[in-house]
Amino acid sequence: MQRFASAALYTALLLLALWVVRDFIPAVVWACVIAIALWPLLRKLERQPGLAGRRTTIATFLTVAIALLFVLPACIGIAQAAQEAHDLIVWLHEVERNGLAMPDFISHLPFGSEPLANWWQANLGQPLKGSPAMKGLHSGTVVSLGRQFGVRAAHALMVFGFTLVTLFVIFQAGPNLSGAVLRGMRRAFGANSAQLAERMAAAVRGTVAGLVVVGIGEGALLGIAYAVIGVPHAALLGFVTAVAAMLPFCAPLVFCGAGLWLFVNGATVGGIGLVVFGFIVVFIAEHFVRPVLIGSSTRLPFLLVLFGILGGAETFGLLGVFIGPALMTVLMVLWSEFVHDA
Repeated sequence: MQRFASAALYTALLLLALWVVRDFIPAVVWACVIAIALWPLLRKLERQPGLAGRRTTIATFLTVAIALLFVLPACIGIAQAAQEAHDLIVWLHEVERNGLAMPDFISHLPFGSEPLANWWQANLGQPLKGSPAMKGLHSGTVVSLGRQFGVRAAHALMVFGFTLVTLFVIFQAGPNLSGAVLRGMRRAFGANSAQLAERMAAAVRGTVAGLVVVGIGEGALLGIAYAVIGVPHAALLGFVTAVAAMLPFCAPLVFCGAGLWLFVNGATVGGIGLVVFGFIVVFIAEHFVRPVLIGSSTRLPFLLVLFGILGGAETFGLLGVFIGPALMTVLMVLWSEFVHDA
């Protein structure tokens, strides 16, 4: 009864503590994912002659580097958007006065061009100042959506700040923290639990490497395509594509938007070619290259890697992209031990 009461008390206190810090759990998980991915680099820096024993310096350097990795692209994007805002406002006023010009590809369609052209002239070719769409741009709904976006952006900024603080603490603790975690797992779950934890860490590390490598590759290929076709700001757009491609199936949002811009400006062949080429690159990267990169580091079959990435993203959101392969690793280890014991 005493052991049962102690276990019940510990469980209740643990659940209460998790409920108290529930709003900070995403920041802690993100910090753990980043720390696991950079742990080999941390240990390598600690072995350098000039940095031996200077954990605070190393932790500060790595934390600032991660902050700049996320902050600099955001600042570049905001600055670019501010430069393009004036042109966008001028274009909207022009559309209000004269309507939206029909793209040339509509008149060259093999079938259905006449009805589509008539619909375009009736709905978009006329001045749109009094249209419901333009009225909606000035309604309270847009203001409400902007306010919600601001709240979400502030929350994301808060999570990012606490992630950096947690990441600094983890880096500063260094091997002491990892050793304490492994000892605790051995005591709580047995000797094999430490090996399982190392396999899960390898799965997270391999997932991060696969996402980054594939994202950079997709961004480079599509950046070259932007430059060849003549899309403005091809280098910046390629960088944005690389960042989006680090998340599964997010790159099409960027290159489809670029293709739509080409359609509107009359470059029909270029737009179609860009979209087709982009989907080919994404299909090969997401279904073949990325699972192979992640599976080779985690020793997981191709199908489990794919299920882990997609199922984890659907269940846990963005964090699930990293959690899913780790859970599949646990499943694979448990299955191997069950078969071996049998």
